[in-house]
Amino acid sequence: MEWDKSIDKTDIPAAIAPIIRGLCINTLGYPWVVMYDPEMEEILSEALIVDIEPALTETDTLHEESMVKVFREAYTAWEFDRAPAGVDAAMQTTRVRKGPSCVVVKRKDTLEACYWIDQNLDAVKQRIAEKNTSLLKEKAPKDQSVHKERILAFSATQRVDVVRNKVALISGGICRSSGVGEVLARSLARSGALVFIADYDLAETQRLAEQINAEEKRTAAVPLSVQVADEESVRHLFKTIVKTTGGLDICISNGELLTAESVLDQSLKDFQAVTDINYTGFFLMLKYGGQVFRRQHRTAPQWKTDIIQINAKCGLVGSQIQSANAGSKFGALGLVSSAALELVAYNIKVNAICPGNLFDHPLWSDAEQGFFVRSFKRVQAPGIKSPAELRAHYEAAIPMKRACTGDDVVRALYYLIEQAYETGQAIPVTGGEVMLH
Repeated sequence: MEWDKSIDKTDIPAAIAPIIRGLCINTLGYPWVVMYDPEMEEILSEALIVDIEPALTETDTLHEESMVKVFREAYTAWEFDRAPAGVDAAMQTTRVRKGPSCVVVKRKDTLEACYWIDQNLDAVKQRIAEKNTSLLKEKAPKDQSVHKERILAFSATQRVDVVRNKVALISGGICRSSGVGEVLARSLARSGALVFIADYDLAETQRLAEQINAEEKRTAAVPLSVQVADEESVRHLFKTIVKTTGGLDICISNGELLTAESVLDQSLKDFQAVTDINYTGFFLMLKYGGQVFRRQHRTAPQWKTDIIQINAKCGLVGSQIQSANAGSKFGALGLVSSAALELVAYNIKVNAICPGNLFDHPLWSDAEQGFFVRSFKRVQAPGIKSPAELRAHYEAAIPMKRACTGDDVVRALYYLIEQAYETGQAIPVTGGEVMLH
């Protein structure tokens, strides 16, 4: 038996949501949105009603496995009650399966939490406003159910839809060191995902989310604030997400802090700042994202989820005057491979993408403060007469003869999500600069 002593009674609404979402995914074969309703004050008779009293200890601590058992039994009873007379629900293999759109959690006769379920964020908000308890129907054909693990013949159309209707989180969504976060957010939204964009700069995150939602003509992006190196901030981030959508399918850790200083001169304070964001920040995303995925797995054991760190080329090979960056990135890949071994038991894949240099980003190409300008002024390399020539020099060293782009990273991301048989990997996206890792 496994006890989760980190969860007390005040956390029950957040702790239960992934269990409900997993149950819906497992039954209906679709990544539903499960939203917690803090305003509900009555127990709706049309809802799936679950009494969690048997799963709580005397000190109101949640026993996770007992909680899962309570929900499974309640759902089985609910489904049987709605089956055609005299026919066991479990025997109906050809019928369209249905699920509850409202789940009410009570403790004896006291309402503890209420959750509403629908296919996307806009639909579930409308359902809450209307108090619409009509049943959900499965969205996937029976032969694509998540109940069975099947090896499908590859089709190029699969990758187009690999993130459609899934819920994704990107930390460092406005990360200024590379610009990759914004590219990923826009691409995921265009592909039909719901994207939580989390960053320390909430104003910029809100701006990006508003632009994406206007372009997609739906709620495709939700802005959130987070300090990735602060545990309480990360814990709060995931609580907010599970109360909004019930859980996640894709967790992308993109927070990054870069410096360019000699190991002989860099202050301990600056070194620790880089380590806090690039290494500790990823650990916290891995920890709390993994907890959400584990709870979903309890009730959707065949549903695969992804934790992906956006690492860097310097996570694979050392980089001159970037010791702090390289050290933190090397360390993060150790977390990737170690966590992959542990979390595969919960069908969680853990991988990393290691982009090469993104020369078109202002960090490199800004006319006043970009790396090319500053490096050209600091180090007069033989034959290099301008920042533009310095860039050409760098590009010539890349076998593909060009810089990495955000689109290159997107392709690697979709590959890792689609690839069901890959975990613990660090994928180089470097144009051939780094090979055979």
